[in-house]
Amino acid sequence: MMTDKREITLSIDGMNCQHCVGAVREALSSVDSTDVVKADIGTATVRFDESIASRERLITAVEEAGYTVSA
Repeated sequence: MMTDKREITLSIDGMNCQHCVGAVREALSSVDSTDVVKADIGTATVRFDESIASRERLITAVEEAGYTVSA
């Protein structure tokens, strides 16, 4: 079955080191059907299946890891 994946970039406040990048990458990866394309200090690009995950769920995962998604 072919699934359409959406790709978005989140601006994330509170990331200031590589440990933060790893924590955000891990939090986003824990969301079903999500692939972290790129994570850097202050931003993360993810690809996800909209029939399983949502932008809101990704934001929640980041916030639960202790960071804030802006805009």
